[in-house]
Amino acid sequence: MAEPEEIPGESFMEKIRSHTRSSSSSSSSSDDDKPSKKADSVMPAKDDDDVMHKVEEVLDKAHDSVKSNKFRIFGREKPVHKVLGGGKPADVLLWRDKKESASVLGAATVLWIFFECLEYHLITLFCHIMILFLAVSFLWSNGSSFINKAPPEIPKVQIPEKCVLDIASALRIELNKGFHVLREIASGRDLKTFLGVIAVLWIVSVIGKCFSFLTLFYLTFVLLHSAPLIYEKHEDQIDAVAEKAWIEFKKQYAVFNEKVLSKIPKGPVKEKKRD
Repeated sequence: MAEPEEIPGESFMEKIRSHTRSSSSSSSSSDDDKPSKKADSVMPAKDDDDVMHKVEEVLDKAHDSVKSNKFRIFGREKPVHKVLGGGKPADVLLWRDKKESASVLGAATVLWIFFECLEYHLITLFCHIMILFLAVSFLWSNGSSFINKAPPEIPKVQIPEKCVLDIASALRIELNKGFHVLREIASGRDLKTFLGVIAVLWIVSVIGKCFSFLTLFYLTFVLLHSAPLIYEKHEDQIDAVAEKAWIEFKKQYAVFNEKVLSKIPKGPVKEKKRD
């Protein structure tokens, strides 16, 4: 297995940084030893500071470009926060506000315990809530004269037509894209993708036998609230391990492709007609 490669040029840039810092410190100490010549060397000192500042900027840019060429999971180039979509959902998943993230995860845990562990059914809960609402409304409406309060007003739900049409249009576009991707996969033109999808569906079916739908949904929810945070804190270590695993996977896939996939006969691929 190939060892993880060191970041090229990183040690070289660190040496240059240390050399420039040592030279700046030595120049400042020499200026202190010679106060009589301080007035004559003000302009050269400023020029040296500007040059060293520019060198630092160039080295930082080069270092960032080298780091951007490192192996990243799923080939991402943006920070984890932007990959998750940014905004409030990404802040919750990455625990930017610990109280808000903990409250969301706590609410999901309470619902899971309520429905899965206590075996409380959704329809039963809905009926009990409606019974309580009707009882309170009945008592309030008939006893409003005694408590000197107006009876409760049930609000009217108003949804703009344009909003509904936009949601329906976006949903239609995404469904058509999904069906197009399924059709491309089912055609078998990309055998690697076809086998990968089959393997993922088989793994999900095996996992589905071990857990109920609600438990699986809750575990996925917990994973979404923990995995991005762990990855953001230990990004370099996880990427290094993932790189080793990816290299090993490519080796095994090359052997499998040579021994199995390359021997599977493929049908003729129809070329698209050009107008």
